[in-house]
Amino acid sequence: MSALLSRPVAALLLVALYLLMCGAVWWRHDRRRRLAAQACAALLPAADAGPLVLVLHASQTGQAEEIAWQTARALHLAGMPVRVAALGEIDAQSLLEARHALFIASTYGEGDAPDSAAPFARDLMAPQGGGAGIDLSALQVGVLALGDASYQHFCGFGRALDEWLRERGAQSMFDRIEADRADAHALALWRQRLSHLAGTADLAEWQAPVFASWRLQARRHLNPGSQGGPVFHLSLRPEDGSSLPVWEAGDLVQVSLVAESGELAFAPDGDDVRQPREYTIASLPDDGCVELMVRRTVREDGVTGLASGLLTERLPVGGTVAMRLRPHPSFRIGANAERPLILIGNGTGLAGLRAHLKARAALRTMANGGAPVWLLFGERQSAHDAHYRDDIEAWQRDGLIAHADWAFSRDQQERIHVQHLLAREAQRLRRWVDDGAAIYVCGSLQGMAGAVDAVLRESIGEDAVDALIREGRYRRDVY
Repeated sequence: MSALLSRPVAALLLVALYLLMCGAVWWRHDRRRRLAAQACAALLPAADAGPLVLVLHASQTGQAEEIAWQTARALHLAGMPVRVAALGEIDAQSLLEARHALFIASTYGEGDAPDSAAPFARDLMAPQGGGAGIDLSALQVGVLALGDASYQHFCGFGRALDEWLRERGAQSMFDRIEADRADAHALALWRQRLSHLAGTADLAEWQAPVFASWRLQARRHLNPGSQGGPVFHLSLRPEDGSSLPVWEAGDLVQVSLVAESGELAFAPDGDDVRQPREYTIASLPDDGCVELMVRRTVREDGVTGLASGLLTERLPVGGTVAMRLRPHPSFRIGANAERPLILIGNGTGLAGLRAHLKARAALRTMANGGAPVWLLFGERQSAHDAHYRDDIEAWQRDGLIAHADWAFSRDQQERIHVQHLLAREAQRLRRWVDDGAAIYVCGSLQGMAGAVDAVLRESIGEDAVDALIREGRYRRDVY
């Protein structure tokens, strides 16, 4: 009898613990929101300090947002009132009421606006948008365009934004500055222009990213025999044996290719190696190490990629590499911790999805139940490229993953990709979205991400997708 009575009590305890964990996640998210609001308020001086300077960011991975906050703090220290906001939160009236506006704009893919700026691009910048007739001649602007010169439309969105502002009559305080992967020289020029705006001597140097030495503990080849490039699972820990830094599912690591001496590490001359390379973390701190999923790339001349070649081939197990962790707010779970999740990815994009699966599994550990997950993943061959299949099947058995749909494009004559699976399950997609699901997409920009976005818009509608973006329920980490 006592055993029978203990079961309901145990069940209630498990439910209570689960609710407590969910509450902790909500509290952490709410705390970050309140801290962000406090940071914004701290940039606003007395009412007689003059008109606000708008500092607006269009960010996909968080880099533009980070530079925006550095910009705002520098101007605030110089005595100027500042408002920081995502470009997508700004309407025409906000621009009409401002006197100075600084834009830090990343480009998504081949010239597109980042997700956080999509509402601005659609509602104001598009020919059919509401910004065609506004007069911004009273607004003085400065534009920092962030991009990657390896893309054909380098800084495409930043250039389009700058052109749109000029067409509306906005007065440029200085020529548009373009930065290839946050080039240090371009950022120094941006600081110099800010100094002129603030009427001060050159502003203090912004703190450079601090890299630490990490030791490669293990490296495992995940797809021997695959038609695709070799993919490796890497495990790394701080070289000095210190405790792991804190990160969340969705965050990134930056790998430096420059040694402490300033010389290039394992790099041939003549290549752009000064800028760090970024990889999405595939693990959580509780795993005891940073785990990465890296595909070795090979150029047309047969030379392996600088970062991928270093991590998957040239760096010996036991060797060290300079890395730092970087938050990626737009791909974190945020307020979606209690929502059903639709995780979509291909190739090494499984790294970010794996971290979110681990986080959801940890949340469910002490309780039976919780919001379900639908995983859609694409690769080449089932026999070689079903990365982490054992983990995924275990999560299915445990009930964490309600559906796991695999698309192996080379296993049949017809090329089947994740977007095709998503389109076939349009009814399920609509049902999950209606039930409050959040959608996370991680993987290749070319092909997969755009095709998935098209299926989403066709299946649930343009307005519904745009609403998901505004609500933070549609997040992407694509490259």
